[in-house]
Amino acid sequence: MSAEQLPDWLIGLDEPPEDPWEPLPPTPIRPQRTPMHHEPMERPAAVEAGPVWDGAPVPLKTDRLLRPFPVEVFPGWLADHVTAVAEATQTPADLAGSVALACLSTAAGGKVLVQVDRSWLEQINLYTVTALPPGSRKSPVFRAMTGPLSDAEQTLRETTAERRVEAELAARVASARAEDLAKKAERASANQQEALADATAAAKEAAAIVVPALPQLMTDDVTPEACVSLMAAQGGRIAVLSAEGDVFATLTGTRYSAAPNLGVFLKGHAGDPIQVDRKGRESESIERPALTLGVTTQPGTLQGLAAQPGFRDRGVIARILYSLPVNTVGTRNNQAEPVPESIESSYRESLKALVLVLAERDSPHHLQLTPEARRVLLEFQDWIEPRLHPTTGQLAAITDWASKLAGAVVRLAALLHLAHTFTTGFAAPITADTMRAAERVGRYYLDHALAVYDLMGRSEPDLDDAREVLAWINDHGQETFTRRDLLRAKNGRSGLNTAADLEAPLRVLIDHGYIRLRENKPGRGRPSIAYDVHPAALQGPRQK
Repeated sequence: MSAEQLPDWLIGLDEPPEDPWEPLPPTPIRPQRTPMHHEPMERPAAVEAGPVWDGAPVPLKTDRLLRPFPVEVFPGWLADHVTAVAEATQTPADLAGSVALACLSTAAGGKVLVQVDRSWLEQINLYTVTALPPGSRKSPVFRAMTGPLSDAEQTLRETTAERRVEAELAARVASARAEDLAKKAERASANQQEALADATAAAKEAAAIVVPALPQLMTDDVTPEACVSLMAAQGGRIAVLSAEGDVFATLTGTRYSAAPNLGVFLKGHAGDPIQVDRKGRESESIERPALTLGVTTQPGTLQGLAAQPGFRDRGVIARILYSLPVNTVGTRNNQAEPVPESIESSYRESLKALVLVLAERDSPHHLQLTPEARRVLLEFQDWIEPRLHPTTGQLAAITDWASKLAGAVVRLAALLHLAHTFTTGFAAPITADTMRAAERVGRYYLDHALAVYDLMGRSEPDLDDAREVLAWINDHGQETFTRRDLLRAKNGRSGLNTAADLEAPLRVLIDHGYIRLRENKPGRGRPSIAYDVHPAALQGPRQK
């Protein structure tokens, strides 16, 4: 199936123009009707009920047509490096591109917020996960992209070393003085109140001296408890960057305990306060945590992610931007040129500079949107909303993820804005062009989220049952049918013998655009659930 035949909810709006900063052409949103609407509906000529079908059905298979990563939205220093790393390692640009976004998030997370409107304040830290099979050279790409963060971390440690020595010495002197005055207060027989006041003041002075923590931008293998402690010590932010997917088991606690600890994962993305009180240890409080997650893993890890306790129902997997690139193994050129030194140097210096510029901020900078950028965002929200409808929306199966997509686009816009402007003045508002570029990245991740949710939630038996139902629809040859019709036709001749048996395959057919729930008209008795059939399901060959 070509891109032109796919429904717009799968591939988004029309493919972007050659100029990545040119506005995307608007696509009208067809009205979505629910049983509450009784006015006349727009109908195709050959169908007697229901609104216009939103594109052609998607083939019943887990493989979807996925758009490539839009590398061109990055500034030159970043786009050139992503492209060069992909070429040198013979890997898809999606891999380096997603890790690049995690690197930007590591640099800016906790240091910048976006004030979308008076009541909407968005963080800009991301969770990205890229899945490729073993042997796909994930680790070399990961090292090439994250290397400058280690350089920046070392520079921060060097600049903090002198202050740490001074603070440690001052703390020792103050503590010794406080202890000496406390002993004098204990022995004082005259002027005891004065001696006690002096000892108290000295103790407070010693306690007020804070030795700055050794700066740390990122970690690899960390437990939830250690992650909270790291964020508390690092001003509320840390990045978990790993080329191995088992970081999920560690970060959520499932590797070391039976009960997963998802609080840090959830609050670290949303920026909700974290307060930890442990017996025998000092309390840890983080007003606005900013956790970055950048992981490369294998598709099998994603396949079992939804089955992890709490991952789906508490919103863990809904916070992740997924990338499921096409595997290049078997088609690689093993004599590819390495990354040019000039490109590597430019990337290293630029990412390091971005980290150091933002690290100097004691409080987060609040970015604004231009009125035009706000309108672009609102149009995108309007495009998403009807597709989230639980019965008629094409994104109903991933509502938990898709409902967070507008916020993700805001975060992406802020990171692109900083990457483009950190050397010329990033305090300016985010523009409409940048918001459109972020929307393109968001639509890329929407495509891949649909594919990943297929991987997580679509078992082969579900797909096989859906193909059997679709074959019956094709043979039945009617533009509508009821669940009762389908049950009577099967009549014990397959495993689809009860209404419960039909739930999964009918949901698959709805998600893939072959059928949709039909508005039930008032009548006598209890009507069976009815469905409209896409015209293409009555014309094309059966799905294999």
